[in-house]
Amino acid sequence: MDRLAALEAFAKVAETQSFSEAARRLRSSKSAVSRHVAALEADLGARLLHRTTRSLTLTEAGRSYYERASRILADLQEANASVTQLQAAPRGRLRVNAPMSFGFLHLAAALGDFLSLYPEVELDVTLTDRFVDLVDEGVDVAVRIGSLTDSSLVARRLAVIRRVLCASPDYLKARGVPKTPDDLKSHDCLSNTNITITREWRFIHPDGTPWPVEVNGRMSANNGDMLRVAALRGHGFVHLPTFIVGEDLKASTLVSVLEPYISQDLTLNAVYPTARHLSPKVRAFVDFLSQRFGPKPYWDE
Repeated sequence: MDRLAALEAFAKVAETQSFSEAARRLRSSKSAVSRHVAALEADLGARLLHRTTRSLTLTEAGRSYYERASRILADLQEANASVTQLQAAPRGRLRVNAPMSFGFLHLAAALGDFLSLYPEVELDVTLTDRFVDLVDEGVDVAVRIGSLTDSSLVARRLAVIRRVLCASPDYLKARGVPKTPDDLKSHDCLSNTNITITREWRFIHPDGTPWPVEVNGRMSANNGDMLRVAALRGHGFVHLPTFIVGEDLKASTLVSVLEPYISQDLTLNAVYPTARHLSPKVRAFVDFLSQRFGPKPYWDE
């Protein structure tokens, strides 16, 4: 007995409640479909279908078997599709979303290289710091910093995002270097309004417990690049990722402080709606991002 053919025949009969319709959809004969179902019942030692001259219904055993058989056939179809897609060349429009600062500073330069590798792909890129619903807004891949909260999405970790607290040498000379997070209460702190709790900066005590600090300052903004410029001009401390201030730290135009107290729990992720039937263009783009930015990002070298 050809078990796969028998499963397909039985599943189609169960779906259509007709041997004739099942045969038509399978491009087979009614007698062949009937033989497959009969052979399956004989092999299982159980009747799967109630047959009368006017109706055809599933037995209790048939309903249970159909549920499992349909899942097996669906998995097989998905496996076949995934192999086919792997062999296909990435092509078509790819809609990408990314945070503003990371998009300008790092993603923009990478996209040209991706287009050179895949000439049949067209990119449609949106940069925004607001939360984007990938499914509702038709986004294929989003680059996100932080943890994945939507369990319906798939995330691939690209790199660790390291954060620093830093200020200009002139500011530190004029106002002093903080020894503990609590010392920041007497300093000017430049806050990012994109963060839910704008004025609370979170640190880690040496014993591992959280150490939140309420900070104040004369300036806040919803963009890290603007806060970086303000820090470079001596207006206070910024708490930013190194993908924004890494070059400034290397050049000593900004100086990092309180490093032992800063939590390093952020990651750079490529996020997409589902892993099922992942298209070649999405797969290629996520693989490209992984090679470009991870595992150790170049801005921390």
